[in-house]
Amino acid sequence: MAIVKYIAKRLLVLIPVLLGITLAAFLLGRIAPGDPVDDALFRIGIEFPTEGDRAEMRARLGLDQPLPAQYFSWLGRALQGDLGRSYIGNRDIAQELARRLPLTLKVSLSALAVAVLFGVGGGVVMAACHGTWVDTVLKSVSTLLLSIPGFWLALFLITVFAEWLGWLPTSGLDRGLASMILPAAALAAANVGSTSRITRGNILAELGEQYIVVANAKGLPQKAVMIGHAFRNSLVPIITLIGNYFGGILGGSTIIESIFAIPGLGSYVLSAIQNRDYPVIQGYVLITGTTFVLITLAIDLLYIAVNPKIRVQGGAA
Repeated sequence: MAIVKYIAKRLLVLIPVLLGITLAAFLLGRIAPGDPVDDALFRIGIEFPTEGDRAEMRARLGLDQPLPAQYFSWLGRALQGDLGRSYIGNRDIAQELARRLPLTLKVSLSALAVAVLFGVGGGVVMAACHGTWVDTVLKSVSTLLLSIPGFWLALFLITVFAEWLGWLPTSGLDRGLASMILPAAALAAANVGSTSRITRGNILAELGEQYIVVANAKGLPQKAVMIGHAFRNSLVPIITLIGNYFGGILGGSTIIESIFAIPGLGSYVLSAIQNRDYPVIQGYVLITGTTFVLITLAIDLLYIAVNPKIRVQGGAA
């Protein structure tokens, strides 16, 4: 029962944040330069619309209503699973997002796996080899990864591994796991660099604690001290970092999806932004915002699982 109250409390705290994000996205879309009515008319072959054409299309798109009415009307339908239809193409937005979301999740989860495997693993190796040439080399590599822009790295990887060597595909998802390697590497590179350095710092900080001195005095194996004690107790900030990374990766995969021609959420919303297709942008923000809320909740629950010092008491941690 305490866990249920804890989850309910967290959700109540996060709901206003999600509503604020949807409101900001709605207003930013409306004050952006240009008029989606002209774009919609052009798409149906009307290159030189009259004022009557504009008024008819504006009414059809629901843009003739006051802004608060437009927002609450959209939000009310969205809560029922109806995200409306796109201005460009007149397609059901919920169906399009449902079709594209698995592709974006596939890319994002692949990138997250790379970040965890090489970031956390590299940080543990750096801490275990503290002060040696291995530590120095890995720190230099992590700094390099943090310094390289993701889009430049994506183009570099395509040039080397796809064009020159021909080992991996340049775009799409038609070759299974092989198609995920380059997008995941480009998307996760900066996260690998920062995760490895933070993991290293947290483990080294734990190794200086009194309980580590006691464990060493008892004659415990160094591996057991490093993994069973120092690493376990440094997991909470690492989990926070990785969880935030996943939210950032999910929302920041737009450029990578465009470079690798992956028909996910990122490429969909990029096209919507270019065409001022407001309902698509709003649906995208709602989906990614909800996903981030769930990730945040999952992080809170993982705290309880990995850290015995954290307990849920009376519905609060």
